[in-house]
Amino acid sequence: MGGSFSGACYGPRRKGTAMAKSPPDTVMTIEELSKYLKISRSTLYKLAQEGKLPSQKVGRHWRFHRDAIDRWLTEHRQQQAK
Repeated sequence: MGGSFSGACYGPRRKGTAMAKSPPDTVMTIEELSKYLKISRSTLYKLAQEGKLPSQKVGRHWRFHRDAIDRWLTEHRQQQAK
């Protein structure tokens, strides 16, 4: 038995798959959301803590689902138009 790893259980590597673009993350950190919305992190923390922003706390960290944020933006825009 040799000491080298053959990698046979993973199957053949396809050409071009290693550098393929992955879809954007569907879950964002507070920093990523701040850049996405162009809103300060302190404002986002406040909105999340007050329950005004769709968010989820994982331990000490806030997480935000991109789809929920996009819906929130659309709804928020519609409410301001009234």
